[in-house]
Parts: sequence; structure tokens; C-alpha cells
Amino acid sequence: MSELDAAMIERLLPHRYPMLLVDRVLEWEAGKFIRGIKNVTVNEPFFQGHFPGNPVMPGVFVIESLAQAAGLLTMLSDVARQDGSQLVLFAGIDKARFKRQVVPGDTLLLEAELERAVRSVGRFHARASVGGQLVCEATLLAAIREAPRPPSLPAD
Repeated sequence: MSELDAAMIERLLPHRYPMLLVDRVLEWEAGKFIRGIKNVTVNEPFFQGHFPGNPVMPGVFVIESLAQAAGLLTMLSDVARQDGSQLVLFAGIDKARFKRQVVPGDTLLLEAELERAVRSVGRFHARASVGGQLVCEATLLAAIREAPRPPSLPAD
């Protein structure tokens, strides 16, 4: 399928800066796979404290980037409704392994393949890489839940 830009991604995911960690979707196929990118810049808020003088993207943010890509695939596959009435929540992680550090200037390639979707839970094989080198690999679980409704105003 066609690419998704930042505006399209924001229509599908509830995340916003600084927690929106997918900049572009390069390609996807409903119910199968997604490939996207995260451009890692020195301006990322986490670099101020991780580690000053030797900035490294925290592994939890690499995992969160992959989870957001998997969430996008869930939305694009019509497993979850795209009208904002449902959320795709990070439900679990297995077999996570980190192979390389991610530093400012890197372009993180995010890949997720849907292994299985049963009822409201999906399992994904996810990989992140930079320049063809594996950064992280994991099995991720996602759960679909109804989005909370905003509180209603009291009647006069």
C-alpha cells in the first residue's frame, strides 16, 4: 500500500510529540506487515539525560517505536476501528534483544509482522534496524480496548 505521512499517522494514533515515535510509514499490507521510520535527532528530549556527552536512545523508546508501528498495522488492518472509539494498547513483550545502540542522526527502520490476531489481541514479530544492522528484535502483544469517553459536563 501507499506511504503514510505524519498527518496520516496522527489520524490513526493518539500519540503526540514527544511520544509519537513513527515519522513515516514506507509500506504496509493489511493483516501482514508494516515498515516505517523514526528519524532520531539530537533534539529528542530523552537525550538530555541519557547519556549527556554520549547520547543513546533508550531501549524502551526503541520498543515503543516498534509498538506504535504494530499499532498502526492493527488500525490499517481494520482489526481496530479508526474512528477514535478504540485504542490499541501495548500488552506485552517477549524475547526482546538489543544488538546495537541508536544515536542521534540514525534513521531507525521499524518493521512489524502480524503473526496472529485472536479476538482483541494481536501478536507481532518486530525488528528495528539502522543501515541494515539489527538494533532490536522482539515479540510484541497488543490489546484493543474501548477508548475512554470524555467526561460529560454537568447539567444546569
